[in-house]
Amino acid sequence: MMHLVYDGSFEGLLTAVFEVYERKLEVITIVRKELYQPILQGEPLNIISDHQKAERVWNGIKRKVSAIKRTELYTAFLSELSTIEDTLMVYIRHIFDSDHNVEKDYGHKAVLTVQQTARKVYHEKHRMEAFVRFQRTADDLYYASIEPDYNVIPLIASHFKERYADQHWIIYDKKRDYGIHYNKDAFTLQEIFMELMQEAEHEFLPASMCHEEEVAYQALWKEYFHHVNIKSRNNRKLHIRHVPTRYWKYLVEKQ
Repeated sequence: MMHLVYDGSFEGLLTAVFEVYERKLEVITIVRKELYQPILQGEPLNIISDHQKAERVWNGIKRKVSAIKRTELYTAFLSELSTIEDTLMVYIRHIFDSDHNVEKDYGHKAVLTVQQTARKVYHEKHRMEAFVRFQRTADDLYYASIEPDYNVIPLIASHFKERYADQHWIIYDKKRDYGIHYNKDAFTLQEIFMELMQEAEHEFLPASMCHEEEVAYQALWKEYFHHVNIKSRNNRKLHIRHVPTRYWKYLVEKQ
């Protein structure tokens, strides 16, 4: 079996798909570089991301499926599941090899898996949009750290850009060690990688790093949450269903 080792980017995956067709490869598996184990796995073919090759594949997919399904394909890729590349390869092959529209071929395992996986990622995206909590730093930057199950930063960026267009902010994914920075003066989003200071490795920044008003705002929010909570009407099971406990460490009102 040939192992196509790529850099983990969507462009890299599409380049790998191009190489499969260009080289007429049949029995293959696609694996991210950081997961490849040469001692345990077979012969590797290192894939170098190529924009032109990736674009040719993407344009081919455009001609065969709708924008909704293309977004679904990309969203499923962001799940980062260990076998998602192979599933997407089977799915794309099904798209190219069929003489009909395959969007509703849910009897095909790959088509169904891609749809179900995309739904899970979308669900995580909506939760992140609801549960992200910014903290105002001493230099007037709004900072939030997250650790989502899936790589949802590419999906939530536009939401926060539109909603917080009047602020400088950073959302940083500690699990994947990268984030996005919005510059309100230039109206730009930028992907960033940074070495977090020890104080920023925790869910909440210490008071010494926060704006003088931030600690007071957090105290007011916790007090408000406490007062509007009616203990006699608490439904813990329902609450956990909507706000899973794994998110609580990032919610000020839960501290």
